[in-house]
Amino acid sequence: MTIATQQFAGTFVADPDHSSFLFAVKHMKVSTFRATFADVEAKLEGDDSQLSLEGRARVGSVSISNPPEFREHVVNGEDFFDAGNHPEIAFRSSRVELAEEGTATVEGDLELKGISKPVTARGSYEPPVEDPYGSVRTAVELTATVDRREWDMGWQMPLPKGGDVLGYEVEVTIHLELVRQG
Repeated sequence: MTIATQQFAGTFVADPDHSSFLFAVKHMKVSTFRATFADVEAKLEGDDSQLSLEGRARVGSVSISNPPEFREHVVNGEDFFDAGNHPEIAFRSSRVELAEEGTATVEGDLELKGISKPVTARGSYEPPVEDPYGSVRTAVELTATVDRREWDMGWQMPLPKGGDVLGYEVEVTIHLELVRQG
């Protein structure tokens, strides 16, 4: 059952100090490489009939720093994010469902490198609460698994005894702590 949208009426904006966007991908078949984007913006809007969620992350804020050549390849290289031509990752929901038991399902379009594809993310949410300073806060945590090739990120290198250096499946995790505006 879907919750009443009245408790989410209005606009909630992501608290940048308590929100993050993370991706994880298998590396060399032995470990999972993770990186985050520091510059994240998001907005949850609600009225009596529906909720919408949209967000963006600046590609140049990715946590990859060393070696510099690797950062350059991932951030600016055409094989990956190509930030010079596509400086942001963006998401816009087409459906937001928050169930009474605290689960969340969000469907929408994820745009990377100017390519927009439908994605469904699942996770949880916390109902709005008042913080000690009088602001109203809520949180949404979502995860989706995508195939990076769908966004023209097909770079690969074979391992000497078979397999690939980098997995194609990427787990995307979004942690949003949102503050009601006005």
